[in-house]
Amino acid sequence: MNKTSIASPSIRGPADHEIRNQIVAAANQHFSQYGYSKTTVSDLAKAIGFSKAYIYKFFDSKQAIGEAICGNCLAEIIAAVEQAINAEDISPTERFRRLVKTLIATGVNLFFSDRKLYDIAAFAASENWPCTQQYDALVRGFVVQIVREGREIGEFERKTPLDETVDSIHLALRPFVNPLLLQYNLDFVELAPVLTSNLILRSLMP
Repeated sequence: MNKTSIASPSIRGPADHEIRNQIVAAANQHFSQYGYSKTTVSDLAKAIGFSKAYIYKFFDSKQAIGEAICGNCLAEIIAAVEQAINAEDISPTERFRRLVKTLIATGVNLFFSDRKLYDIAAFAASENWPCTQQYDALVRGFVVQIVREGREIGEFERKTPLDETVDSIHLALRPFVNPLLLQYNLDFVELAPVLTSNLILRSLMP
């Protein structure tokens, strides 16, 4: 399976340019050590060994670099979800349980293994960066896919308008999916996948 891409709209130069990858990798390490908010492009340039002008050939701002890092992390979560829910011969109910479980578990493991990395994701969510908007849209898309499949085979109810059902589920998942909110719900990440899934699935019964 190809890795899902969550792109930054503010990158410059060839998309596969190796120097860009070097800048992102070095910036990731620097942010992890010093934090995103306390780092300037000048700091990065000095740490990486490139001039600030050279970095601006590939990224138009510090936010663009942060978006590239954050986008890579969010893409890892999306790829894990795709692998979990796209297995053959499982019911929409099981797909939904896997969706919720994987979103929460992967997000917690990825972001909280590196607190500084999580800080970038939380800042991105608070500022509504494009990469977090893309991530949110992809999560909603998974919900649409599962609910529609469940309705087609009669496993889920069909009286409620599809958009209303999907939006309600999407909002119910937000405390455990949005990086900014997740940090306030860590005490519930063990119970949340089961309880949240059970509640939502009961509401979907025909």
